[in-house]
Amino acid sequence: MSSSSPVSAVSATAPHVVDDCLGIVQLLSDGTVTRSAEYSALPLQGEVPSNLPVQWKDVVYDAAHALRLRMYRPTDGNTTTANNKLPVLVYFHGGGFCLCSFELPHFHAGALRLAAELPALVLSADYRLAPEHRLPAAHRDAEAVLSWLRAQAEADPWLADDSADLGRVFVCGDSAGGNIAHHVAVRYGSGQLALDPVVRIAGCVLLWPFFTAEERTASEAAGLVDEHQFMGTALFDQAWRLALPVGATRDHPAANPFGPDSVPLDDVAFPPLLVVDPDQDVLHDRIQDYAARLTAMAKPVELAVFRGQGHGFFVFDPCGEASDQLIHVIRRFVHGG
Repeated sequence: MSSSSPVSAVSATAPHVVDDCLGIVQLLSDGTVTRSAEYSALPLQGEVPSNLPVQWKDVVYDAAHALRLRMYRPTDGNTTTANNKLPVLVYFHGGGFCLCSFELPHFHAGALRLAAELPALVLSADYRLAPEHRLPAAHRDAEAVLSWLRAQAEADPWLADDSADLGRVFVCGDSAGGNIAHHVAVRYGSGQLALDPVVRIAGCVLLWPFFTAEERTASEAAGLVDEHQFMGTALFDQAWRLALPVGATRDHPAANPFGPDSVPLDDVAFPPLLVVDPDQDVLHDRIQDYAARLTAMAKPVELAVFRGQGHGFFVFDPCGEASDQLIHVIRRFVHGG
């Protein structure tokens, strides 16, 4: 039986694997973790675009934890804004809090498209991964990215040359990154993330946000019995075992925004939210419930349902037809009209 809890007792035998996530991350019985850079288990499709008018660079935003982000800037001069400045889109990748990096080709491809086609100045950030660094480490790293952005407003030439509009910062993420975007919105909307007056979060984009709870939804229960679904409930449960604090349940506040110990959201001043729901996702019911509950609280929520799509479609096929439509939806949300 798999377990995410480190074994504290000294074993007379060699350490053995107690949890194996896609052959990429293995948790051993002595609490150590082995991690591979081989991601062939992910069903990635299509080619990475090579001819988009975008330049990028990698920078360190947290030297203490050796954390980096990649900045993308369109080079064709098309800002589509009245003040001739680009909005800033801060993007957090998915991977169940355990996998992936902005450097993977298909996350890179998505960021290139967002920078060129919105257009926007895109910051695609890494964060500490579990189980080496369990939640809320990733949430704290996301806040560090935004604090870095605030501190670099007059220092980094891509931010300080009057091309970036720090009054229009959008926090975006897919799956685990969508979860991160929610928690950033809560911290910002409750006054616990000090960014003003330099940086203003103008909206958050939650792409198939990665939430859970002890009580299953109908779509999650169906995903548990469908052994042929790659992005299914069993894989998501495993990710939560590896990502949550040892001994925590799926109702932990990092996982369930409406759990018994979660911050009440009624009085949180959310920025506008765009929530994207692929209707073939095992999280479909939970995403619908998330949007419905926030709407009932009079929060500014737009729900975009993508028919026939599954969890992570923008990552797995960043240049596909559904991804084209997604870029259009995000562009409208960011730029209006």
